Amino acid sequence: MEEIISVFPAGLRDYCRKSFGDGREPEEIRLRIGQPVMVLDKEGEWFWDRRERTVQKNSVDKYVWKEMDMKETLARMSQYSMYALEEEIRNGFFTIQGGHRIGVVGKTVCDQGKVTTIRNICGLNVRVARQKTGCAKGVLPWLTQGGEICNTLILSPPGVGKTTMLRDCIRLLSEGMPGMPGKKVGVVDERSELAASFLGVPQNDLGIRTDVLDACPKAEGMRLLLRSMSPQIIAVDELGSQEDCLAVEEALHCGCRILGTMHVGKMEELQEKSYLLRWLEREFFERFVFLSLGTKGERQFAIYDGKLQKLC
Repeated sequence: MEEIISVFPAGLRDYCRKSFGDGREPEEIRLRIGQPVMVLDKEGEWFWDRRERTVQKNSVDKYVWKEMDMKETLARMSQYSMYALEEEIRNGFFTIQGGHRIGVVGKTVCDQGKVTTIRNICGLNVRVARQKTGCAKGVLPWLTQGGEICNTLILSPPGVGKTTMLRDCIRLLSEGMPGMPGKKVGVVDERSELAASFLGVPQNDLGIRTDVLDACPKAEGMRLLLRSMSPQIIAVDELGSQEDCLAVEEALHCGCRILGTMHVGKMEELQEKSYLLRWLEREFFERFVFLSLGTKGERQFAIYDGKLQKLC
């Protein structure tokens, strides 16, 4: 995690290094001016302790993030050119080397009701990028027929692992598997979460036959890929708008396979949205994967065919 440690002021890097010590796997580091630095992992919240110069759950002498800490950290994160990040910052985040995503809050500047940038940044959320590989191996055999991938939607409530599952599916399909040669995969990564691109270069491994459009609106990106990269599969995260759905149908009519995700709290919700009902009636999608969490927090999946008959 040296990419993260190196962007902190020199005097604070020991704290940051210890955030990753003792077997901890931080998911987020929260930096708010005037508030204690907070490290979040699966066990809860940890704090930088000034007295022990380490990370503790119940610190009585917490390190408070200062304005000068913020200025220096932002300068290092932006490689001393905040102007170069303005396009990303107006979306509320930017990505640093290693694929780590930095969420941003502060004073928004708007024009005609749209955010043009964020000034006076007062809070950062450092989201630690960790690619989990192998999680799709048990799922993919159910998503193929005759050596081809089925048009598939991965569904779940927020925070259950749709993006993680999609990312690993992309990697495996691009690399190829027994009985299925590698495919050309086009990825529209609107929120920079699938590839975690830095300066346009994917930091996550999405396979040797994968092309990525980073920070591109989904509908426009799908059309761009169809025109320019001849993908066999288009992968897109968090479909939702009517325009997204029209672009999906265009891609399907062009003979391209679709691998996507969508927020759904339960399978019954599929028939409550007009465009999904249309897809079901026309059987545009041949597989639906529903992810959920078990009682011990483990990820579970159920797979349905195009008629919503459960396969496993």
